[in-house]
Amino acid sequence: MSWKDKTILLIGGTGSFGNNFIRCFLKRHTPKRIRIFSRDEYKQSVLLNNSYYGDMLDGFIGDVREPHRLRRAMEGVDVVIHAAALKQVQSCEYNPFETIKTNILGSMNVINAALDAGVEKVLAISTDKAVSPLNLYGATKMCMEKVITNANSYRGQKRTKLCCTRYGNVANSRGSVIPYWQECIRKGKPIPITNSKATRFWLDMDVAIDFVVECLEMMDTLSGGEVFVPKLPSVNIMELYRAVSGGSDFTIIGDRMGDKLHETLVSKDEMKHTRARKDKFIITPENPKWEYHEPEGDLCETRNAYSSDNNDIFLSASTIRERLEQNL
Repeated sequence: MSWKDKTILLIGGTGSFGNNFIRCFLKRHTPKRIRIFSRDEYKQSVLLNNSYYGDMLDGFIGDVREPHRLRRAMEGVDVVIHAAALKQVQSCEYNPFETIKTNILGSMNVINAALDAGVEKVLAISTDKAVSPLNLYGATKMCMEKVITNANSYRGQKRTKLCCTRYGNVANSRGSVIPYWQECIRKGKPIPITNSKATRFWLDMDVAIDFVVECLEMMDTLSGGEVFVPKLPSVNIMELYRAVSGGSDFTIIGDRMGDKLHETLVSKDEMKHTRARKDKFIITPENPKWEYHEPEGDLCETRNAYSSDNNDIFLSASTIRERLEQNL
């Protein structure tokens, strides 16, 4: 796939993912333009005034709740990356109406605007919390996946394909546990740990960016409606503590509302319609209403769920420390 004649619309482009996507993507590719769509005027101005990006970026102030603004932003766009969401689990629980408006209704607005504009590809960023969700954030992301993938039924003769990526928290990203722990260390407070037996998947930001770009390019040969899941190493929460604590004490605070002991990226039931490749799983739509061709890959119908506790690879504290230093 050639990017030089492509205009990319990055929705939610001033968050951790958006900032890093722009930086990493422009090191390797030269698209026609990248449009930033977000609510934050200040963060947009910081991006647009960064001389490193030259004259490659355009800034659209807007909210995914505003369909008319999305339609305007979609004009002339080839590729949409939808990364806008309310994501803080506890905040979403306290503000359920706002979470639904942004994460579900906002995604529906993105879909309608993309179909109306004849966009080539829409790739939405989802989360492990969408699998058997225990909290509202996960439930809204599950709904987002459903509306994105099944929207392929509405494209008719248009070229638009809509897919999702699904992965866990990106290491050291805004709102993840490592920056929070580091802040506790700076203040001389013990590091709060919910459960010493907890496990999580480990994903570096540059790996997440590469995965998104790879999925966008792979969509050329697929039918639309797929959910892409990377194969990742796992970490035990206590190994993570040893990697970043610098000798600081910890305290067990117990599970918070909506917490899971382990992360699941593909459920056992989803394995019935999932294909495995060397570095990823491709979850296919169960009952597509559009012309669909199964992707290549090994059938997974006899596999157990893909969870952080039953992984083949676990990172040690020293390896985690090395990876964090590499991504400073």
